[in-house]
Amino acid sequence: MNDSLPPQYDRVQQGSLVAGVVLLGLSVALGFSNWTQFFRSYLVAFIFWTGMGLGCMAILMLHHMVGGTWGFALRRLLESGAKTVRLMAVLAIPLLLIVPKLYSWAAPEADRAAMPPFKRFYLSRSFFTGRTIFYFAAWIVLIYFLNKFSAEQDRTGEPGILRRLQNLSGPGLLIYGLTVTYASVDWAMSLEPKWFSTIYGMIFMVTQALSATALVTVVVMFLSDRKPLSDIVTPLLFNDFGNLLLVFTMLWAYLSFSQYLIIWAGNLQDEIPWYTARASGGWAWVALALIVFHFAIPFFLLLMRFIKRRKRILASLAAGLIVMSIVDIYWLTVPAFEPKGPEFHLTDYGTLIGIGGLWVWLVLSQIEKKPLLPLHDPRLEEVMHHG
Repeated sequence: MNDSLPPQYDRVQQGSLVAGVVLLGLSVALGFSNWTQFFRSYLVAFIFWTGMGLGCMAILMLHHMVGGTWGFALRRLLESGAKTVRLMAVLAIPLLLIVPKLYSWAAPEADRAAMPPFKRFYLSRSFFTGRTIFYFAAWIVLIYFLNKFSAEQDRTGEPGILRRLQNLSGPGLLIYGLTVTYASVDWAMSLEPKWFSTIYGMIFMVTQALSATALVTVVVMFLSDRKPLSDIVTPLLFNDFGNLLLVFTMLWAYLSFSQYLIIWAGNLQDEIPWYTARASGGWAWVALALIVFHFAIPFFLLLMRFIKRRKRILASLAAGLIVMSIVDIYWLTVPAFEPKGPEFHLTDYGTLIGIGGLWVWLVLSQIEKKPLLPLHDPRLEEVMHHG
């Protein structure tokens, strides 16, 4: 099994761990001079990397439901990426301990009497903590059984396990949609408690699916010349990956524009300040960059079959989409703290790369525990039989 991994695999794994520990430690050291800024940076990194793991879980369940050759090359990577949610559950603890430093509704000086009764009940620190624990518990249970059934299929080859994976994935996708919607409201939208949007959670779901698909596309590109992936990875398969990226890019643009259009048409005093802050000053340039590099250019390029079937070009485009997904999370959250424009801090980079290093290390440590292709999956055997 290890022979299927490139020689530099161990160096990347060890380097990721070292970089993660060192940069996260340096960010904590910088936090002693400004803990509020540290936790603002930490929140952005936490939301992005948690979303990456959840996106892997969602795409994995989607594959179990619909099948498709594209999913067999991604399945082990998706299973390993989903397991990182356990790490993010641990990293959520510091955020739960400092809620008043990030959320205005939890600050001691907050005028909770002026809030509507439901928001006053919903936005309480104990309820916020309980919901976060519930989200991670639901995700970890889903991921546990997805990996447990997959391991049983590898070990026994029992045909009925495929049906068990499908029976779990259907309700699992529904649970994913509900929990991610509420988690995005809690962790990001409640930074500005007077504003609300019913599309907000869907934008986060699509961003998670897009970033996860982009990441595993890059990894498959590096492994595609080595067995066993070389037996099934073809230009047509990368064409499928490109189509997935195109779908999620279009969904992101559709949902983002729909949210803006509804708020613009309503022109309500409680809603427009959210977009006013994000469409003026330095944030206007960030919004323009999202329009151009998160939608227009990827959309145009992913329409071309030539681009989608050239794995290195597609992987480069996928890497760019990962970067723009980070920018998108930054644009959604940070204006709540810095309404006049972005002010980049060392902790922004340190926490993002630091948590990312730990995330990558954990993924790589999980990948080496299983074969890169699922064993005894009847759908894969049919694909291999027909070439």
